Amino acid sequence: MGRMLVHLRASGVSLLLESDDRLPRVLHWGSDLGAGFGDDALAALAVASVRPHAGTQTDAPVPPSVLPGQAEAWLGTPGVAGHRDGQAWSPSFAVGSSDVVDTPGAGGALRVTASDESARLGLELTIELTAQGVVRTRATLTNEGGSTYTLDSLLPALPVPSHASEIHDLAGRWSQERTPQRHAFTVGTHVREGRRGRTGADATLVLIAAEPGTGFRRGEAWGVHVAWSGNHRTQAELMPDGTRVLAGGELLLPGEVRLAPGASYSSPWLYGSYGDGLDALAGRFHALLRARPQHPRTPRPVTLNVWEAVYFDHSLPRLLELADLAASLGVERYVLDDGWFRGRRDDRAGLGDWFVDEDVWPDGLEPLVERVHGVGMQFGLWFEPEMVNPDSDLARAHPDWILQVPGRQPPLQRHQQVLDLARPEVAAYLRARVVSLVRELGVDYVKWDHNRDLVEAGGVDGTPGVHAQTTAVYALLDAIRADCPGLEIESCSSGGARVDLAVLERTDRVWASDCLDARERQEIQRWTAQLLPPELVGSHVGAGRAHTTGRVLDLSFRAVTALLGSFGIEWDLTQASDDERAELAAWIALYQAERGLLHTGRTVRDDLPAAGQWLHGVVAQDRSRAVFALVQRERPATWPPGRVRLPGLDPDAMYDVVPHGPSSVRNDWDRPGWWERPLRLTGLVLATVGVQSPALEVDHAALLLATRV
Repeated sequence: MGRMLVHLRASGVSLLLESDDRLPRVLHWGSDLGAGFGDDALAALAVASVRPHAGTQTDAPVPPSVLPGQAEAWLGTPGVAGHRDGQAWSPSFAVGSSDVVDTPGAGGALRVTASDESARLGLELTIELTAQGVVRTRATLTNEGGSTYTLDSLLPALPVPSHASEIHDLAGRWSQERTPQRHAFTVGTHVREGRRGRTGADATLVLIAAEPGTGFRRGEAWGVHVAWSGNHRTQAELMPDGTRVLAGGELLLPGEVRLAPGASYSSPWLYGSYGDGLDALAGRFHALLRARPQHPRTPRPVTLNVWEAVYFDHSLPRLLELADLAASLGVERYVLDDGWFRGRRDDRAGLGDWFVDEDVWPDGLEPLVERVHGVGMQFGLWFEPEMVNPDSDLARAHPDWILQVPGRQPPLQRHQQVLDLARPEVAAYLRARVVSLVRELGVDYVKWDHNRDLVEAGGVDGTPGVHAQTTAVYALLDAIRADCPGLEIESCSSGGARVDLAVLERTDRVWASDCLDARERQEIQRWTAQLLPPELVGSHVGAGRAHTTGRVLDLSFRAVTALLGSFGIEWDLTQASDDERAELAAWIALYQAERGLLHTGRTVRDDLPAAGQWLHGVVAQDRSRAVFALVQRERPATWPPGRVRLPGLDPDAMYDVVPHGPSSVRNDWDRPGWWERPLRLTGLVLATVGVQSPALEVDHAALLLATRV
């Protein structure tokens, strides 16, 4: 077929693709090239992109495709890796058709079909630019031969320019997810693999290539995310000739995908976002998520989860008292966590036996549910459906239901094993138990937990079972949602270990971390925001002394931190003082008044290293209002801290800036001169000059409200 140049544009982003009889190549992914960039300019840019001969390369330089391979002289990680009993290991795809699909209100898509007649493989490739300026691509490989084809990996790739010479990604662990790291983009392959059978607390979330010095407000950056909740691989690769690519897909275990004749495999979507600054890059992901039909549209309820209040000590009088106290403060959703089902007096037994424990709840859960609903709150219930304790009736009756290799079971983790959801009888049992309890009790919300990695996860025939388990989890969630319209589900996994765009197709929020220490949570939520908008991220006010760290923090700091997400409480309110409950009620009222802004506006972030401060803000889409949280992280070398700039406002509009919410600035001498009256300045002045910061103690925060006059 003839040469085709395709220019897709949306929301300030251009994606320029070249396609002919070979798989498509990306000539430009980044800032908008403009509507006047016509055919002649496209052709000139294509010529300008041809590399010179470097002496040790093929005679005719071949730019890598979106699915590069050795047949096009690509000696990096191949886009397709596999074989047919040792043969057909280097496919060379010839394009059969290339179709540009115009999407109303979006950039459009290029859909390509191709085949390798020798290897007997078919390929369908989609490269799309969404209305929000997000690129997404995936490939479907079909075995068109008469024998089995073993697929080792299918990794689409997106190139980035040479000035993207830094890599930003995230590390982490349980209760300290989303720890940022930054280093040079050096020759070789920087690989981030997740082999946990879930996204992982250590997952990179978004792998970013950026120009040096990129921060939240400026610096070109390109980032990719693999929308998959199982094993995955994300990588940044720099070749000796200077070619840079970001790639990602599912990490397949040996022999996990063996395609029978006629069978197909589709890679997860690889999402790519570009922006001038990390906020702009994140903003495209946020806009994409908010445009989904299933995105939560109703105000995100104030949630009380009773876990850190009662743990496994389920006493109806105490739980009723907590319900009454919560309702009196303005709480809108009450969640009964782990410990309500048969045999569950600690974490060593009971998982899998999803029946209300008659010994603890002789009258069932109905008395609690009726009180919760009676005082105007939704009722939520905790499940961990994918897991089983060996000490359970289910495991004793069906030991074969556990994911395992032949002859042995995996080592225990948190005293539990993993159920094989790819078995239809397992999925049917779990679906029946969850749906029956939701319907019988009138459950409005399910906290869906997942508290261990998948180790030696063998399927029914002994082959690796992580891929089948992941697709089975999706199918189970889809079935339960279909059976229970209106049910909301939270993705929790030892805290924030299952946070990705695929699980969020089926859930309504994620639990960012089991750590409620507000100082730790500031960083966890700050970097979770690189992918997710705040309304999807559960954030709770914990007790004065944090359960996971022992750190003691002021209530105002804990509340400001929770305000920056989907607000909730995880604290024994019976142990709070009257003054604490009154202050908490004031924060709840503030959240309820501002969540319309907080959960629809544009996220802005900034570092103020000289002052030891972080800035978090949310600016309304029309820039009429904005809320900013100024967080004192460290004691700086100079004091007072100086000015803080407020970004994202309309530079030509006038704004009144005032302190907002219950004050954490305790002393008159810590307040700047403008603190007692509205300060009126233009958005340009606020963004470039700023206002004098209050003198905050470490681990304290102040809220500022900017309102357009």
